[in-house]
Amino acid sequence: MANFVLVHGAWHGGWCWQRVTAALQKEGHRVHAVTLTGLGERAHLLSPAITLDTHIDDVLNLIEAEELADVVLAVHSYAGMIGTAVADRMGQRLRHLVYVDAVLPRPGESWSSTQSSATQQQRLAAAQSSRHFSFPPPDPEVFGLKDADREWVQRRQTPHPGNTYQAPLQFDAQRVAAVPRTFVNCTQPALATIAPSRLRARDPLFWNGAWLPKAQYIELQTGHDPMVSEPAALVQILLGCSA
Repeated sequence: MANFVLVHGAWHGGWCWQRVTAALQKEGHRVHAVTLTGLGERAHLLSPAITLDTHIDDVLNLIEAEELADVVLAVHSYAGMIGTAVADRMGQRLRHLVYVDAVLPRPGESWSSTQSSATQQQRLAAAQSSRHFSFPPPDPEVFGLKDADREWVQRRQTPHPGNTYQAPLQFDAQRVAAVPRTFVNCTQPALATIAPSRLRARDPLFWNGAWLPKAQYIELQTGHDPMVSEPAALVQILLGCSA
């Protein structure tokens, strides 16, 4: 039996992992799908006080409270920031870190650092005009979702806390690189904001050469929300990382 901790990206909640969670549990594994503060069923907690550190603590505290070890930590999209921080601060508790079409930061970068100035300006303007300093979700069509899947995600997404966006993350890249890692690149369609991370995941010089030695790179021919669009394929990747 393996311990899986699944962390959603922006605008989502633990709900987005339902199909993956059910499949992993059917295989006899222990699964925790975190909902980050201010999102999903915790949307009533949305406030300007939520920061990147709040979300990092959500995951650290779950691992601590549940007394988990040998964790396969899967982080989606924005949560690449969180997974990197957890590996830096609690790497000894992780068996594998899976970046699911996720942000790969350099030390000192924020989530916004790898995004275009136009995207940054748009999101910050939206946050500044909102009641709780948050920015609204996009149409899930940009994630490659259609029909019932698109409608399901569209009605469940919630605004994302804006003060997570420009917060820098300091970490020791060598310490994170000591944890075995997998980057899952979702290619059809490829979400533009993840493009810099895709390049980094195959760059032998990333993290001063520390990234590649313990990392693998896998492509999935699906969109940015594979836990919705290709859950069976994603489950197989996660099971491989638990071996």
